[in-house]
Parts: sequence; structure tokens; C-alpha cells
Amino acid sequence: MRITCRIYFYLFVLILSGASCTRDFNSVDNNSSAKITVEKDETGYTFLENSKKILFYQVKPKSLNGKYTRCHYIHPLYGLDGEILTEDFPEDHPHQRGLFWAWHQVLVGDKQVGDSWSIENFSWDIVGTSIIETSAKVKTLKAVVHWKSPLWTDSSGKEKPLVREILYLSVYPENKDYRIIDLQTDLCALEQNIYIGGSDDEKGYGGFSARFRLPGDINFSGKEGAVVPQKTSVDAGPWLDFSGSFSETGTAGISIFCHPENPLFPQRWILRGQKSMQNPVFPGRKPVLLKTDESVILCYRLIVHRGDHQQLNLNGLFQDYVESSTLIHE
Repeated sequence: MRITCRIYFYLFVLILSGASCTRDFNSVDNNSSAKITVEKDETGYTFLENSKKILFYQVKPKSLNGKYTRCHYIHPLYGLDGEILTEDFPEDHPHQRGLFWAWHQVLVGDKQVGDSWSIENFSWDIVGTSIIETSAKVKTLKAVVHWKSPLWTDSSGKEKPLVREILYLSVYPENKDYRIIDLQTDLCALEQNIYIGGSDDEKGYGGFSARFRLPGDINFSGKEGAVVPQKTSVDAGPWLDFSGSFSETGTAGISIFCHPENPLFPQRWILRGQKSMQNPVFPGRKPVLLKTDESVILCYRLIVHRGDHQQLNLNGLFQDYVESSTLIHE
């Protein structure tokens, strides 16, 4: 397992303080009046631009009639015209939620101790949050999260943390007809022989996932053109765009970029045209080891936009992401 996102020369700093994929804001700033603010309450953090809502990060655990208790995810995610792009507790898959990170297989050795995808024998303990001032206009949320399970306890029966996850969520001002949102999750085992894996079937889905409110005219497009969802994963390239009638004012969409230094890149994709999530798969069906002295870093970029993908130079924006990604050091 390798350290990703150009941290080869910064391992010591990463272990001590954490680091995040972000970028030089100067190349995307066309709006001198834009201002990102963050409001905190007992339930979580709301990101806004000049009072317009961008997204909400859920800190306080919430449930549906006492089931599917979850936190540590993003919902709602808003489009540029205020439309809500994500779903929470959907009827068909009530365990799915907005933008989230989850794995069916959470193992200690060969013992299954939890399922963060279906939210079975699993919980997230958010032990610390803070706002990092990474630039004059970009706002970054850092959240430190411990994974826990009632199936993994100490001698007194108290749940022991399995994994330390650090999320860095960076939000940028709107730039013409799109907005950039960067996501990084840093995974480090707190116990020996921790493994994570996707669904134990031919689909193998798991990792960063997005439950969008899919319109009936949703279109999937990648680097090589149109992509057709299949029952199992598809090879669709480093980025995908999801465009359709998300907004009452016309076509809008969201693109997901996967950083090429993510482990197992290029990843495959699980795609669904209705009633489910979209998932750049990591690691797939076969579990991978999380080490106690070395982090696994997964970096993604969202492009929230008006219009369809043809109105944006997504290949150029992806290349810009690859070439200009930098680190946040605290």
C-alpha cells in the first residue's frame, strides 16, 4: 500500500499533522466578490457563498425511526441555482446517504467486525473538527473520525477504535458556471490486521460514493464519450460526468474526478441510472490491508456545474487538477 497525492517527501509531516489534496486557487478565481463562509451548529457544518448554501456536513448522528444511524457524510449538496443534488434515506436504499465513504467488508484478520455500507455493527465517532484557513477564499473542514463496532471491544466491553479516518473537505467560490469541491480521506489502522473491501460479489462496490437525485434524462459521460451503466463495474476512465434536468432552470450536473495517485488507479465504476449511488470503486471485492504506520489516501474532486459536460472543458479541468494539486500542512 502506498502513500498517495505526492506525499512521498512529506511522510513525517503527514503522520504528525495530516495533509490534503487541494490546489492553487489563483488559477480558478474569476469572482473577486466571492466569499465562502462556514456556519456550525449542533448538527454539523453549513458551507455558504455570499449567504447561498453550498453543502452541509453531518456531524450529529441521525437515523430513520432508530435505524441506519449515520453521520460523517455530506447532504444536502446544492447546485449552483440552489437545487438539492443529493438524497438521504431514499426509500429503495435507506442506508445510502448523500456523499459518503463506506465499505461492506471491515475485517480484523478474517473476522468481519462491521459493515459501514449497510450500517450494520458499525458507527462513526467524530472526535474532532476544525476549519482550516488554506487561502483567502477557500474554506477547508478537517474532521477526525474513529470507526467503531460492538463486535470489537476491550476487556471491559467498551468499543475500541478500529481505524482513524481524516476527512479534508475544501470548498471554492463559484467560477463562471461551475464550482470546485475537493475531498480527501486519510485512512490509518488503529489495530493490527485491519482490512477493508467492497461488496463480496462480482460488483465489488465500495469507497467514495454519491447518492444523487437522478433525473429521468440522466446522461453519463467520460473521457472517451458516453458511458452506459452495467450491472457490474465498468472501465470508464479517470472521471465521469452526470448531467440532466437536476435544475428547474435547465440542465445541470456533477463531475467526479479521481486523482491518478489514488491506490489502484485507474479505478472501475459502479454506475446506476436510477435508484442507487455512483461509485468509483476502491478496492473492489478483494480486501486490502490498512497499516498502523502508513496512511491510505483517496482524493477526489467534484465539479458542480450548470449545463451539460459539453459546455465545460472537463479534460482540461481534470489535467489542471492533476498538475496543480498541492498539500495542506497544518
